[in-house]
Amino acid sequence: MTSCHVIEDPIKKVAIFGGTHGNELTGVFLVKHWLENGTEIQRPGLEVKPFITNPRAVKKCTRYIDCDLNRVFDPGNLGKKMSKDLPYEVTRAQEINHLFGPKDNEDSYDIIFDLHNTTSNMGCTLILEDSRNDFLIQMFHYIKISLAPLPCYVYLIEHPSLKYATTRSIARYPVGIEVGPQPQGVLRADILDQMRKMIKHALDFIHNFNEGKEFPPCAIEVYKIMEKVDYPQNENGDIAAIIHPNLQDQDWKPLHPGDPVFLTLDGQIIPLGGDGTVYPVFVNEAAYYEKREAFAKTTKLTLKAKSIRSSVH
Repeated sequence: MTSCHVIEDPIKKVAIFGGTHGNELTGVFLVKHWLENGTEIQRPGLEVKPFITNPRAVKKCTRYIDCDLNRVFDPGNLGKKMSKDLPYEVTRAQEINHLFGPKDNEDSYDIIFDLHNTTSNMGCTLILEDSRNDFLIQMFHYIKISLAPLPCYVYLIEHPSLKYATTRSIARYPVGIEVGPQPQGVLRADILDQMRKMIKHALDFIHNFNEGKEFPPCAIEVYKIMEKVDYPQNENGDIAAIIHPNLQDQDWKPLHPGDPVFLTLDGQIIPLGGDGTVYPVFVNEAAYYEKREAFAKTTKLTLKAKSIRSSVH
């Protein structure tokens, strides 16, 4: 007899967030479409709510107004007393937490899909925050299989100091979706189609789960963040070297010690240090220049999930 990891309750409430960053247009475009006509995202017995998270930033087609909405969902900001002096995104975070959270409250949303674009060549990417979450590993496995032969990568941001307080973190099951490359403030049909398919497969998985389908044990390959790499700087704190052509667009590809990483304007090559192979992600991401992040180093792992099923039947 197969041992099951039984999830007590079926999934009831799902939110799809677009516009957490107002210049990442695929999520904005899809959410606005689904607000007008949500037929394709509806599933029997499931409440699916599309939602524009940062409407002011969307209107201005900018990443944010005062601060990054995807970094302020921590207890400190969510607990601040409301006042006109609060940054717009902190006020908005409190509103979103009230509407969709707080986490583990019986009225909070079970799953939040937060839709993002990256200027990096990352293709279809699912972001996982918890390596021990059997439900999400099973969902990600289902999405990866359903998208094949199109590759779909899983980025694990479980880290003691590099994990940040995401907009989606107020749900029991937070899911980040990144699709790129796409310039800021631009729509691409191929990128939109990929993101749309990711959401379709995710909702199909939830529907199957709610119907009582058992998902057998599975394993997925993930890329776990190790550290973020800053651009080289001069004495004034300005960027002194750019991403080397050999690294540009090579997200998820192995990067070995001694491989070129940066290039100065006078032709000096700065290689990767250390003694182990890493896998770069968010290579030359436009939004991360202000954060001084040229790319993130990851290591490749395999995560396993137990068999799961809903207790609905």
